[in-house]
Formats: sequence, structure tokens, C-alpha cells
Amino acid sequence: MGQLEKLLLRIKNNPKQVRFEELDKILRRSGFQRRQPGKGSSHYIYIKGSAVIVIPYHQPHIKAIYVERAIKILEGVIGND
Repeated sequence: MGQLEKLLLRIKNNPKQVRFEELDKILRRSGFQRRQPGKGSSHYIYIKGSAVIVIPYHQPHIKAIYVERAIKILEGVIGND
């Protein structure tokens, strides 16, 4: 099991303790393109094909609802590749 798989497993097991940088790393390595709309916006948009997810940058941890949505999208995207 590689580092990325370990990180994804840890995130699945505890979605309330995920840092933005960790989720960003997983999404980008899974092939998502990241962009930040507008000046000073705290929301980042990740796009891969028809899959789109918006994650607000929040410190120290991202809210669990956004992490859970990202996990569902990742499972769908990874399962289809």
C-alpha cells in the first residue's frame, strides 16, 4: 500500500481531522485540476472530466461534509478509471 492509499484510508476513517493540504494532495494526484475563482476567494474548484467539487480553504481542518463529498467523488472517479 502506497503513501497515497494510506492517506486516503486515514481520511476515510476520520473525515473531521483532514487538513486542506492533505485533501488537495489526494485530489491533484488523482488527476483533478485545481483552480481558484475570483480575487481572494477561499473556495477551490477541482475538475476531472464531469466530476466537479468545490472545497473551501479552512484552517486547521476542512469541514467533514466537504471531505465526505470528495471521498464519494474520488471513489467514483477511481472506480471508473
